[in-house]
Amino acid sequence: QGTRDLPPARAALRARLLAAVVRCFQRHGAAPMDTPALELRETLLGKYGAEGRLLYELQDQGGERLALRYDLTVPFARYLAMNKITHMKRYHVAKVYRRDNPATSRGRYREFYQCDFDIAGQFDPMIPDAECLKIVHEVLSDLQLGDFLIKVNDRRILSGIFAVCDIPESKFLPTCSTVDKLDKIPWEEVRSEMVGERGLSPEAADRIGEYVLLHGGLDLVEQLLQDHKLSQNKLAKEGLGDLKLLFEYLTLFGIAEKISFDLSLARGLDYYTGVIFEAILLQPENDHVEEPIGIGSVAGGGRYDGLVGMFDPKGRKVPCVGVSIGIERIFSILEQRVEASGQKVRPTETQVLVATPQKDLLAVRLKLISELWDAGIKAEMLYKKNPKLLKQLQYCEDTGIPLAAIVGEQELADGVVKLRDVATREEVRM
Repeated sequence: QGTRDLPPARAALRARLLAAVVRCFQRHGAAPMDTPALELRETLLGKYGAEGRLLYELQDQGGERLALRYDLTVPFARYLAMNKITHMKRYHVAKVYRRDNPATSRGRYREFYQCDFDIAGQFDPMIPDAECLKIVHEVLSDLQLGDFLIKVNDRRILSGIFAVCDIPESKFLPTCSTVDKLDKIPWEEVRSEMVGERGLSPEAADRIGEYVLLHGGLDLVEQLLQDHKLSQNKLAKEGLGDLKLLFEYLTLFGIAEKISFDLSLARGLDYYTGVIFEAILLQPENDHVEEPIGIGSVAGGGRYDGLVGMFDPKGRKVPCVGVSIGIERIFSILEQRVEASGQKVRPTETQVLVATPQKDLLAVRLKLISELWDAGIKAEMLYKKNPKLLKQLQYCEDTGIPLAAIVGEQELADGVVKLRDVATREEVRM
């Protein structure tokens, strides 16, 4: 049905994944924020290009037209404009909604979490952009998902390429959308769509192909700066100059080897205005499959300098750049990895179970567990007056609780607690 119920162990796995991403955002000084799941319909319409057809539209009892948020970026831009905010570094973790055909095996759902990090404000070129790429690198490295690559491009470079290939401006966004399919289908099919559906001439499509099939690093940026046609185009020249600066900063961050300047990257959303990027995994998620899982990109983002101005009555612009981590796709990989390894996922973070071996010791358990909770220790006990010790230890094994704090009549007399390692069965008195 495109949504799913998660049993406790899987929900705990996703919670740990979300917490790891949030820790990375917080390391970079971002403040948490939230926006409503419901927005006015006109707030969202016209911001996503062809993707706008996936909006869930609603109508309240008064007849007001609403929609469920499609992403976290447009509501953020609306928030900045409404509150006249010109500088902000924020993160937002929340559910978004797509009226889409779900592909659950690929982590594609109608209702799913997004994890966004954004920097808004007028700053010197490429410094915030480089930090967003650093965050993608940190998250994917911390999660140990395997080898990955972060593709970068610039909408201004694509605009310049289309201009020198004599593509009219009215066909820029549709052509962008077609080029963006190059990571899924071969060039021959992309070329066929350009000619057959987008109305480009075969010669123009071939000229585009000479550029969009290129990928590399700083060397490719330098090569295109020397390209006679592109260097005459103002937008392309600006984009290439900024990408050269970006690679300098990425080298200082020590992550340039994971970045590929890929001219086929276009990203389908209309609101991008400059640098765009997308992260993909390069290896299978486990040893039991020969080919990588077809899950698409696991992170993406870019610069959207014009979006806030769409909501400001005076059209005042606030430059912004941000990244969204594809948490559901990453979660699908982790789920499959856990399944393949046969490892058990703990449904809770409980550190210790308070247990008693004899009857009529409920008061002792309640007193001890209260002390543990007050000390910040994650503790549980069974909700029975006189549970058998074997049942209590079995509960530890079933839920992965590593320790049992046992207090019996002898321990009470001696003024100690017996701490048992559930896995090794070793015990110490303290």
